[in-house]
Amino acid sequence: MSDEPENFTLALLRKIDGKVDGLRDEVSDIHNVMATRSDVADVRSEVHSLRADVASDMLTLEKRLSDQISGLRRSVMEYHSSQIGHGALLTEFEERLRRLEEHVGLTPEGH
Repeated sequence: MSDEPENFTLALLRKIDGKVDGLRDEVSDIHNVMATRSDVADVRSEVHSLRADVASDMLTLEKRLSDQISGLRRSVMEYHSSQIGHGALLTEFEERLRRLEEHVGLTPEGH
């Protein structure tokens, strides 16, 4: 009968050892999941930071383009104003030349 308690104790210890090994595996799995969650949180943080950087860059780009477009508009308006002014001056010059030719009695060349 002295063998039975040792075997029973030994069996219980083996059963406990098996459960401890199972718990170690579960704890290891939990650590892996937590590490994965931490990695996911890090990636999310980096994505949010990247989004903020891209948004800031887009606003800067929009402002620079807006400034350049405004400058281009201003240049085109100045050019058109200048050309309209030149056109008016040429028209006035042609009218004065025609009156002079008529006054002097010359025939206009090329007409």
